Parts: sequence; structure tokens; C-alpha cells
Amino acid sequence: MTTLKEGDKAPDFKAEDQDGNEIKLSDYKGKKLVLFFYPKASTPGCTAEACNLSDNHDAMKKKGYEILGVSADSKKRQQNFKNKYDFKYPLLADEDKKVIKAYGVWGPKKFMGKEYEGIHRTTFIINEEGKIEEVIKKVKTKAHAEQILES
Repeated sequence: MTTLKEGDKAPDFKAEDQDGNEIKLSDYKGKKLVLFFYPKASTPGCTAEACNLSDNHDAMKKKGYEILGVSADSKKRQQNFKNKYDFKYPLLADEDKKVIKAYGVWGPKKFMGKEYEGIHRTTFIINEEGKIEEVIKKVKTKAHAEQILES
């Protein structure tokens, strides 16, 4: 799906989080960023993934990682998702899909024999200089933090 790969410069972005705060890639300069894209807030797989990252937030912070989730959900939906599970990181409400498309994670998907357009669950590990260190396309929703911490 995405053509971005290890060593590429991460596409710059700016979007609003669940509370309407503007967040840019440059806000994370000098830090390692786990930028994870998920299809839809409050669905089983996305909840498992987001909760796993939140549950392992302290271990991720110890390794120097910041976490940022992105989906095409509205700010209200992102806010409800974050508040319900008390996530310790922001969720971008990328309704116009600018960030999603910049990272190449929007495209055809199949579910129960039906084809549709949607977000491919993908995580980008971005280093302190804004370069992509790793692209995780086969996300293990219930053990995603382990995938990142062991890489």
C-alpha cells in the first residue's frame, strides 16, 4: 500500500487532535515518534491496538517514544474514544485524509467479499531527525507495543 520505506523523510503534516489542538510533525523533532494509523475509533481491532499502546505507554516513554494515533474520524468521535479508554496520547482527527494520504495508507480493502476504500492499519516509527526508521504493515493489534519495543 504505502510506498514510504525505511530511510525516507517522513511527510510533514499538521492536523487537529481530539481537542482541536494543532499538531505538526515538527512538534516531535528531536523525539522518536510512533505514528499509528487505524481504520475506525471504537471498533474491536482499533480498540485493542490503541489500548495496547496506552497500556505500554510508560515502557514506550522509557525508550524515548512519543505516540500519536490517526484516523479519519471526527474530533468528537476521537475525543469519545480517548476519554472512554483514557489514552495517554493524542488522536488526530484527519477527516480530510491529508495525513492519511500523505503516508499512503488509504486505498482499496476487502471485508467479507466486499471491496471498499479505507485506511490500511499501518505504523510508522519516525526518528529524531524526521526520517522513517521502520514501517509496520502487519500490525498485531493485541501486541503492537511489543512489536515496536522489540524492533
